[in-house]
Amino acid sequence: MWNRVEQFIKKYKLLDTNELYLVALSGGADSVALLILLDEMGYNVHAVHCNFHLRGDESDRDEQFCQSLCSARNVPFHRVHFDTLAYAELHHLSVETAARSLRYRYFEQLRADLGAAGICVAHHRDDQVETVLMNIIRGTGVRGLTGIRPRNGYLLRPLLCVSRADIEAFLCQRGQQYVTDSTNMDDDATRNKVRHHLVPLLKELNAQAADNIVHLSERMTVVEQLLQERIAALKGRTELTATEVMAACPGDYVLYEVLRDYGFNAAQCRQIYDVLQAGATGRLFSAADYDLLVDRSRMFIERRSEPLPPVRIPEEGVYALADSRRLRVRRCEPAISYRPDTATVDAGKVAFPLILRRVQPSDRMQPYGMQGSKLLSDMLTDAKLSLLDKRRQLVVVDANGVVVWLVGMRVDQRVAVDDTTREVIELALLR
Repeated sequence: MWNRVEQFIKKYKLLDTNELYLVALSGGADSVALLILLDEMGYNVHAVHCNFHLRGDESDRDEQFCQSLCSARNVPFHRVHFDTLAYAELHHLSVETAARSLRYRYFEQLRADLGAAGICVAHHRDDQVETVLMNIIRGTGVRGLTGIRPRNGYLLRPLLCVSRADIEAFLCQRGQQYVTDSTNMDDDATRNKVRHHLVPLLKELNAQAADNIVHLSERMTVVEQLLQERIAALKGRTELTATEVMAACPGDYVLYEVLRDYGFNAAQCRQIYDVLQAGATGRLFSAADYDLLVDRSRMFIERRSEPLPPVRIPEEGVYALADSRRLRVRRCEPAISYRPDTATVDAGKVAFPLILRRVQPSDRMQPYGMQGSKLLSDMLTDAKLSLLDKRRQLVVVDANGVVVWLVGMRVDQRVAVDDTTREVIELALLR
């Protein structure tokens, strides 16, 4: 066991003899074996024990055992006491979640205070098997099948290469005592049900079941690394094509990994994938802060913003918009602008005050060459604007209700500059 753990540490470059490490010590077989191994391998370790006061005298017994063990081995010992039940009630958490939160928050605080390079916890191969099975039961993707990793930030797991039976045999051979948490025998927790019932049943069906699950997690770790490389090339982009997504990996897994940062859940991603694959047009999906549009086999992602409030323009001047842009309105000599951010209209045909606002469904204007008017929504569709672009589109309307300027696109023929124009009003959208 010594050699296997030593090789595992080297393989994953978990520890350095020149650094300080904390060892989470509960007093159970796993953490006792971890402390002894790392101490005897020459690593500089401090033990850390949490007393959650959940098991009465048994909790105090565990603390005393850990203190005695560390004293006998001359290992620095740190302890902390928690009122776990009060914390769980205050934060509306399960007792198990509350204990985990308190434990790891304290570990990290102590690590930072002591300048330790990592926190060693005693998860072993059996924990790996149970974790993969629990992830499958709850529903998981590739990441869940990788199980527990040897390193997760500052958390280090040097015993993932050995089983609980290996650990108990190691301690028995050395005559080393440990304490047992009586709650480990309860079937209230899902993990205990998996440990006491599901794993034995799987081993009954196939004696190599546990080994096979561990090998699966190792293979899926490699698969996940390859997928993450492809996902990294797509993450952070706000425009993607169906071809790019499907080339990374067929199915909705890659899509979920890309979109989860924007708040889209797995069910939404399955729907988005189906719509994207079908080449549907104009389908809008919303998360907490983002909207996603599927349009012609492309995805457009946009942070949702508050609608731009209408801006009243009673006279010439420069008007600030809520999105940091400005609208400049001024009179000038007759001229025609061909810039998309600037419009020139006949001053004699426009009635103040003007209003700058978003397009409304009933808005119409008279394009050049038409006797009648046309809905702006139809004009935006003809221009092949996406639903998100249509939603952002601005117009300037005068006091008579005439859409003077479809911003960035065109002016109404009824207010356009012609040979009779004596004075022009220039409308310029400034960034």
